[in-house]
Formats: sequence, structure tokens, C-alpha cells
Amino acid sequence: MLFKRHTHQGYNYLLALFTGILLWLAWPHTGWNSLIFFAWVPLLIAEERSRSPFGFFFFLLGAFLIWNVGATWWIWNSTGAGAAGAIIANSLIMCFPIMAYRFTKRKMGLTAGLAGFILYWLAYEYLHHNWELSWPWLTLGNVFANKPEWIKWYGFTGTTGGSLWVLLVNVIIFHWWDIKTKSDKTSLIHLFLLVAFLLPIPVGLLLHKSPETITVEAAAKNRYNVVVVQPNVEAYSEKFSTPAEVLTQRMIDLSNSAIDSNTRLVVWPETAIPTQAWENEMESKPAFQMVNQFLAANPGVLLVTGIDSYILWGDDNPGGMSIRQTDAGQFYEAYNTAYGKSNGQAVQLYHKSKLVPGVESLPSWLGFMSPVFDEFGGTSGSLGRSKTAKVFSATGNPYHAAPVICYESIYSDYVTHYTRLGANIITVITNDGWWGNTAGHHQHMHYARLRAIETGLWVARSANTGISCFIDPEGNIYQPQPWATQAVIKMAVPPVNNLTFYAKNGDWISKGALALAFLLFAFSLLSKFIWKKQ
Repeated sequence: MLFKRHTHQGYNYLLALFTGILLWLAWPHTGWNSLIFFAWVPLLIAEERSRSPFGFFFFLLGAFLIWNVGATWWIWNSTGAGAAGAIIANSLIMCFPIMAYRFTKRKMGLTAGLAGFILYWLAYEYLHHNWELSWPWLTLGNVFANKPEWIKWYGFTGTTGGSLWVLLVNVIIFHWWDIKTKSDKTSLIHLFLLVAFLLPIPVGLLLHKSPETITVEAAAKNRYNVVVVQPNVEAYSEKFSTPAEVLTQRMIDLSNSAIDSNTRLVVWPETAIPTQAWENEMESKPAFQMVNQFLAANPGVLLVTGIDSYILWGDDNPGGMSIRQTDAGQFYEAYNTAYGKSNGQAVQLYHKSKLVPGVESLPSWLGFMSPVFDEFGGTSGSLGRSKTAKVFSATGNPYHAAPVICYESIYSDYVTHYTRLGANIITVITNDGWWGNTAGHHQHMHYARLRAIETGLWVARSANTGISCFIDPEGNIYQPQPWATQAVIKMAVPPVNNLTFYAKNGDWISKGALALAFLLFAFSLLSKFIWKKQ
């Protein structure tokens, strides 16, 4: 029988590594998503047979290193040392919820332990979305990003519902194995439960609408269109060696080739205007003057794009890791900024809030390591950030755009903040050129499909080197542009005012799981004392 009850440590080690391989192969870049439904089972079996907690920890670490390397190795193309640090750190962090499962299982038995396995992992994912070393790329619910027809119900649960689904199915299979190997009996209850927990797939298929249906509905509901530009500027040299005015003109020319009288929204990618400018002086820069002329010629258009911007604080130091100093000793902050502008109206700015750890931000408690991060291609401090999400709009324009900047598009709960502020379309502006033609930019695009399903909004995605596209609220993709191709696309996109339950309420499952995980772990710690008292 597969996965028999061997006690040899080498066998347990192979089981743990098998989990790492299955998790990697299940990720969206391969399309073998169904492997996720039993990927955790070998690891749970290895834990059952492992006597030493220290030995099991190393099994765990090996499994998570395989998963992280296999799914996110492409970070190396941006920064080698940074990638190694991120992969090792994330693999170590992933070990904690599983070690907590082992602790609870040893203290309170298998049933409580398996409940802890689910709750601790969900709590870990929630915390990993909301602390200074946040890296939620491998959130389990992301695994179905290329299977939108399975997960229409994410509009109610978000990706946390997907994580819960995966964990529950794995627990049922493992529990069946445990009973089968102990008593050689088969429980029909497990079969019924397994069937019940596989029901989300047919439910999703039943609710999912085809692209043909959606485009017909969109055309009937709306006559206005959105233009998305993919300029294909090489990220490492061309972006910094070409004058900003030349790159801006490229953006304008591409836009003008597609704009018509019904165009109301134009989307350019992250840091598309590479002029480094103080925010109170940017309108005097030639590149921004070119933008104003472009908008004056297209008065009905709202432009959403990305820029590098700075605020000069002068002699007053507001404090914080993001504060820097000029050569003259003046204090300032740098930002990765979304820029919104319509003809005759004030500039709207939003500073990227979810920053990439080590590259755009450094946790305050790692401030002493800033010279090391700077040496290996990271940041010596941190970019500034907006405290809340923001929506870009213009008088008379039907679109109220959520300016989601690059990395922010992998944060399911955070994106709902835009919707509650009135966004009726999501504009993802990104530059995935740093990673090269790898699985990274494919995964990133697929994650935007999850945000569309969760919120019920259309997504207009502008990626510097690809993949630019439109995504409907069902997760269907339209006009995806190939990697390293200069392109401009246009589509009639209806602004959506009928938000999903998840868009209105955020990540409600994770908050409940976090509370229950805390209570269960506290009870596990106190269990010995409690049983003695009884």
C-alpha cells in the first residue's frame, strides 16, 4: 500500500520532500492544480511517523525549500542574494504553523491536531499578509488562479476560502489513511465528506459565465472603452538610459493609435514616466507637460500611470525608516507612485502601500541590516507609503479606478479597500520586466484574475513588458499581450457597481481562523495543567 507505516527516518524525509514537489507542481505555472488536494498528505504521514521534533523540523524545511524554489526561483533574475534570503526566510516561516500542529496533536490528540493544522495555516497566511516581511505569493488559495471556472465562489470567501478547501480535503484523505492503516477498515463517512468537499468545482462551473456571454453583456451595458498600453521598455538599461521625454512620447503615441471618442480611461504601467520629481514641482517637468498636452487633446480621458516621486520635508524630520537625506542635509521621502490626471483637474497621487520586503522596504526591526540590503541590490531604508487605499476619478467620467501598483495585486483583502472607497474598475499597473521571461510574470497576471472574481470588478492590466490584458469579473482573460512585445489594446468595459460579499466585507474567514487558532494553541499549552486539575 502507498505510504505504509514505515518508521525509518529516511522514508519520512522522502515523504516530506514529496509534499514539496507536489506543492510546486500544483502551482499555476504548471497547470497541474489537482495535485494540491493531496499534496499535504505525505507530510502529515511523515509527521505521524517522526519521533524527533528536531528531525521533523528539518523534513519540513526541506519540503518548503523545494516549494519556494520551484515556484519562485525567478526572483533570482532581479536580485540573487535577495532571492536566496527571501526563499530561505519564507521557508523557515512556513515551518511554524506545522510545528504548532505537531505540538497540539501531541498534547490533545489527532482530531484537535488536525483542526489546528487548518487553523494555524490560515492564521499564518493572514499574518503573512499583514506584517513587515509580508510575502503572500504562495497563499494556498492562489493555486487556482488559472482555474477561474472552479472558484466563482471566491466572491464570497476570497482566496482564504480556497486555502480552507485545500486543507480540508488533505485532512480528510490523511484521516482516511490513518484509520485504514490502524484498523484496515474503510469509513464511508470519509467518502461522503470527500465528495462534499469536492463540490466547489461543479458549483464553480455552474456559476461561471463564458467570455462570449460576458462580452455581449458588456457591450449592451456600456459604450465607453478603456485603452491599455504595453510599451516594452527594457527594465535594466533602456529604462534608465533613455530620456524620460522619449519614453513618455512612446506612451502617448501608442495611446493615440487606439483612443477614440468613447475612450474614458487610459492605463500606462508602473513607473512609466521615469522623471524623478518633487511632487510639488512635477508639473514643471517636460515629461509631465507632455502628459498635460496629451490630456488636453483628449479631454474626456482619465489617465492612470506610475511614476517615481519625492516629497521634500526640508529641515523637519518626520521620522521613520523611509526618511532619507539629500547631500545638503534636507530630509525627504521617495515613493513608488500611481498618478491620476484628467484635463483641467488636479493631479491625484497614491503611494504604493504594500511594498516588496528587502527591495522597497526594510522592516523596522531589521534596520541594523540596512547596509547589507543596500549592498545586495535591496533598499537601505524604505520607500514611503500611503496609509490607505485611494480611488482615482474625474468629473463626468464613468470610471472610478483603483490604482493597484504591481505587488499590491496579490493582496486579496487589501484590494477590497479600494472597492469600499468606490472603485468600479481595477487598474493594475506593473513592471514585471525585472524577472525576465519566466513563470513569474505569468503567475502575477493570473493572480489579477483572483482579484476580479473576489471583487466582481473588471481589471485593466498594464504591464511594461507583458502580460497586459483585460479580465472580467468571471476571471476570463481578453487580449493578453505576449512577453517583450510593444502593444496597445482597447475594450468596452462596463464600470461595476454591484460588489461581491467579499468586496464589501473583506477577509472574514481569516479573522475568525486567527481567533480560533489562538484559543486552540493556548488550550494546548494549558492542557497538561487542565488535565491535572481534573
